[in-house]
Amino acid sequence: MNLGFWEKISRSASGEKKPIIVLAPMADVTDPAFRRVIAKYGKPDVMWTEFVSADGLVRAPEVGKQKLLRDLIYTEGERPIIAQFFTSNPDHMEQTARLAQELGFDGIDINMGCPDKSIEKQGAGAAMIKNPKNAREVIRGAMRGAGNLPVSVKTRTGFNTDELDTWLPELLAENPAVVTIHARTRKEMSKVPARWSDVKRAVKIRDDLKSKTLIFGNGDLVDVPDALEKIKESGADGVMLGRAIFGNPWCFDIHSNYGKDISLQKRLEVLIEHTKAYEELLGDIKSFAIMKKHFKSYIHHFPEAGELRIKLMETSTAEEVEKVIKEFLNSK
Repeated sequence: MNLGFWEKISRSASGEKKPIIVLAPMADVTDPAFRRVIAKYGKPDVMWTEFVSADGLVRAPEVGKQKLLRDLIYTEGERPIIAQFFTSNPDHMEQTARLAQELGFDGIDINMGCPDKSIEKQGAGAAMIKNPKNAREVIRGAMRGAGNLPVSVKTRTGFNTDELDTWLPELLAENPAVVTIHARTRKEMSKVPARWSDVKRAVKIRDDLKSKTLIFGNGDLVDVPDALEKIKESGADGVMLGRAIFGNPWCFDIHSNYGKDISLQKRLEVLIEHTKAYEELLGDIKSFAIMKKHFKSYIHHFPEAGELRIKLMETSTAEEVEKVIKEFLNSK
């Protein structure tokens, strides 16, 4: 088994087991612009890219491929950083894993949990749960292309029903470095509370099989203190935080009390910084409307929040966002 850098970060200097807290990959959220801001203000133990289509990277014309590669832009300050891909084609996964190695990533993750129907039609994402044989082939493909990079998997407890007892052993048989369990089935989406008892069960399955794969949990984590408590309760090696990062680049920063001690002015100044980064890195290929989805997350819980959000939703450039926010701050 190739744990790669995971071996080092899973242990303290004294050799004791250390909880690992990582950033979840989220489409149109954890893009290169937001990751750059997160790395600056509250970096987690490990960063994840958005998921990228391995099929697209292999088959797309050069123009399309270059657009997909934009999602894989990263800075040295984001290390260690994992590139996440989705596909049901083992050969495409192998080629894409090789590309990730060439691009200098620290690891490769395979998405086997996304419930998006267009991705499932390709046999990828959560649809992989229905085809364990092919899922294992895809993992093998990733490992062939990855070279010395560790390969991990993010998945769910099952498709329509709980299949953890049969699904997880299939994954563990391929010796991935990490398996992250989103503690719901695909059918449940996010409509029911995450069952962290299932993460605990995943740990037991791993231990019973004497596997060295690290087990991470994911789902409904409020903040880092909550994450640490869930690690303690479940016995997981680590956790993946997703929605907790919305509007809070300090989510992983203990010095700011995980963002709770950040002033309104600082929060709005970083929103300007985030918007400028988005425009610089992605503005020519992605809609500004994607950036607007962050406004509500940054701007809430103060009297004029609603009015400010309305004004920001009418903007279409980073310059306009900066003007609106500065006018608001100057009026205080």
